[in-house]
Amino acid sequence: MNRPSRRMASLAGLALAAVVALSGCALPDPAPGVPPTYPAMPMPSGAEIVPQPDEVEPPPSLECDPTASLRPTEPNPPPGEIPPENPVSEIYERGRLIVGLDAGSNLFSFRDPLTGDLVGFDVDIAREIARDIFGDPDRVEFEILTSAERLAALESSQVDVVVKTMTITCERRERVEFSTSYFQAYQRILTVSGSGINNAEDLADRTVCVVRGTTSLARIQRLQPGATILGVPAWADCLVALQQGQADAISTDDSILAGLNAQDPYLEIVGGFLSSEPYGVGININNRDLVRFVNNTLDRIRTDGTWNRLYQEWLSVLGPSPGPPPPRYGD
Repeated sequence: MNRPSRRMASLAGLALAAVVALSGCALPDPAPGVPPTYPAMPMPSGAEIVPQPDEVEPPPSLECDPTASLRPTEPNPPPGEIPPENPVSEIYERGRLIVGLDAGSNLFSFRDPLTGDLVGFDVDIAREIARDIFGDPDRVEFEILTSAERLAALESSQVDVVVKTMTITCERRERVEFSTSYFQAYQRILTVSGSGINNAEDLADRTVCVVRGTTSLARIQRLQPGATILGVPAWADCLVALQQGQADAISTDDSILAGLNAQDPYLEIVGGFLSSEPYGVGININNRDLVRFVNNTLDRIRTDGTWNRLYQEWLSVLGPSPGPPPPRYGD
């Protein structure tokens, strides 16, 4: 927040003095020893306490191999040479790839404060898919989605792909398809430095901010049923709630927490890994050809150095590049 200059403060003081003089009234002296009171800050829009469920959601199913995707059958054809029977040709004819993501995940997908453009690691993953379809990474149309809207947007074909720090799970695979994993994250906790919170056990009787529609929410309910959950639409809302004292901690993937931490040096990421969170590109369950096409793109950026270049550009705050996750195929 910008602080007013001394000149501005002096002018404001003179204006206040003039008002008092004209009204013939004097400002009352504050009672000695009584600290001033301020109105409570409003909650972020859409924030609400999530009721504790009667039964806590069980741990994620292991009935499938969640990260095993469809094997690319052949190298992607050059732009303009996609066979007409391949559904990817419909995207080419449309002239743009429609990508679902959000604008509030610092490092992954956020607005550049100077240009207003969407930028970040996820944005560039989407642009690489567009590069292989059109020969032009700029042929993308971004559709802003909350985490809770991702699955429905894919099922209705509102978007072609979702590239939005989306964890691959067996439960989600019942509704949508996923590419191979393009990033490996782990759930942890973000809190104010010196808060006394060091792990999930310390979240009892504390308020934890989590985005609705994420795997993080159910996991915190399961690991610490004594916590109060503040549900919000976006992770940027959690940062506001934490800074305003309306939440004691945020819990989600360390990659997202690092983006929030980069915006406030008075915060710290604490505790060990609470879970493994492999990110995949979400795709309509009936569009298997697009899954194979995207997996070809991911194979390319793993091997030609693009993945490491994007990591260095956006995610170096997480430490040295671990390298891209190796692909896993189920066919």
